[in-house]
Amino acid sequence: MTAPNLNPSSELTQRIHQAIAQAGGWIGFDRFMAMALYEPGLGYYTNALQKFGAMPSSGSDFVTAPGMSPLFGQTLAVQVRQALQATGTDEVWEFGAGTGALALQLLESLGASVRRYTIIDLSGTLRARQADTLLKYADKVCWLDAWPDAIEGVVVGNEVLDAMPVQLLQRTRGDWYERGVVSAAEVDGLGFAWQDRLTDLRPPVDIDGEHDYLTEIHLQAEAFVASLAERLLAGKGGAAFFLDYGFPEGEYFHPQRHMGTVMCHQLHQADPDPLVAVGQKDITAHVNFTGVALAAQNAGLHVLGYASQAWFLLNLGLAERMAASSLAERSQAQRLVNEHEMGELFKVVGLTTSTDWAAQGFVRGDRSHRL
Repeated sequence: MTAPNLNPSSELTQRIHQAIAQAGGWIGFDRFMAMALYEPGLGYYTNALQKFGAMPSSGSDFVTAPGMSPLFGQTLAVQVRQALQATGTDEVWEFGAGTGALALQLLESLGASVRRYTIIDLSGTLRARQADTLLKYADKVCWLDAWPDAIEGVVVGNEVLDAMPVQLLQRTRGDWYERGVVSAAEVDGLGFAWQDRLTDLRPPVDIDGEHDYLTEIHLQAEAFVASLAERLLAGKGGAAFFLDYGFPEGEYFHPQRHMGTVMCHQLHQADPDPLVAVGQKDITAHVNFTGVALAAQNAGLHVLGYASQAWFLLNLGLAERMAASSLAERSQAQRLVNEHEMGELFKVVGLTTSTDWAAQGFVRGDRSHRL
């Protein structure tokens, strides 16, 4: 395992410049994003900088749902328990487990129904934090660096797909270009700049209008889902639930969404420029849930449902849990379902190897027909 670097930006920047030079002076944004986030020991998710936390005073950059309220994981556990029973399995898998907060909430809620909890995470520093958080369940939790040949059980991924590298496509005066990154001279040294190259790549749907248009395609996320399907089908079966911000295809590639969705997060502030402070901030793109569902179906999985996070959690009893909680706890949990916060922007898609059961999280508000 590569040791984390406490001041990664300079070395990471140098390494990306080397990659650009070796590639002939230009790399696609997906390569840049992958290095910025995951370069061993240097990238945002593999260095030792603080990431998760409720307030910027902690040095953190953002808070996710499990850190916002323990009711998130407790409620999600209702769906996970049902899926374990429906698939006849006893293992939970989590991709990108962050601080370990969600794993702890699920393990505490699921008890003996989970024999093993497996985490696949690229970050050594986050893995150490997860191990501390999950010390009570050390006999159940294990970590993997790479995919196993088969997966049996229930897979969860909260804000995982949005952090997978995307390719940028720019339509300018009717022609399509792939937007990449080049080295560029700046006052204080060598920085990065955008450069577009003509490409045969296209968005999955035609974009109405003739205006200039920037968007993303999600080949890595779709390949990830296909690989997951292959391994679930190689085992005894299972299910997967992904919670993230995004849209179905028709909304994602709407003509008015002409600036794309790439966004950065640092100290609880959002900005649209991934070419500065490289390695010091998160880089994300919204999820094309239609692409995820199609990749899963093409690989042999079935879609259990697709709903807003609000409907999903309410179907699983969040309102009842909130009613039994303190005012402070209710206030925090409300953010999970408020339409102007996480409730509508965040969506949930459920996937499974069999169709002989109906997931409780989608009994109301299922939007699968919109995918």
